[in-house]
Amino acid sequence: MTNTLKRTDAELKSAVMDELSWIPSINSSHIGVTADHGSITLTGQVDSYPQKVLAGKAALRVRGVSALAQEITVHSLFSTVTDTDIAREAVEALDRGIDVPDTVKASVHLGAVTLTGEVRWHYEREAAMSAVHFLRGVTGVHNQITIRPSVSVTGVKAEIESAFIRNAQFEGEHLKVSTDVAGHITLEGNVRSWAERRQAEAVSWSAPGVTRITNKLHVQQF
Repeated sequence: MTNTLKRTDAELKSAVMDELSWIPSINSSHIGVTADHGSITLTGQVDSYPQKVLAGKAALRVRGVSALAQEITVHSLFSTVTDTDIAREAVEALDRGIDVPDTVKASVHLGAVTLTGEVRWHYEREAAMSAVHFLRGVTGVHNQITIRPSVSVTGVKAEIESAFIRNAQFEGEHLKVSTDVAGHITLEGNVRSWAERRQAEAVSWSAPGVTRITNKLHVQQF
């Protein structure tokens, strides 16, 4: 594919706006979009934190988007819900989560939930995030949970590279994987879309012993 097919900023902005309007669970009437050489900035306000997250995911799905600045603010419809109410519901939601260890704790300030504690796997960290995601009155979630695996990271580089090769959702054989003894993974190389970039990271998190991922994969502009 040649550079003559590369989208202009105006075309990319229009495509992102169309994608936001396409999702029925997003009220895009108060969302602003700007584009600058593949980088998208979302501004404005929405009624809930899940809408903010969905808007970001929708923008990243658009072909040609290489980066996202998320500046949307949340003005919750549940103005009578207090931090105490949210904290109580957060504790209950975490307790109900079958993949959430009891080491995870939640605190709330001005509607924003902060998660702390230690887990052994990334999916447990994500499960805690999902548990509080849709609570009434939540305006943001800060995931400060750390990962402390119970297994060695020996051989993790080869395992991730093998997983890349067998994955049908992106071409992973040309991506570079580096590791250290603390389980920190660095991904480098070029991918065709933000979706491929996210998929490569998701695949890497499944490897035992991974504690942190630095994703340096570059989304090529076409």
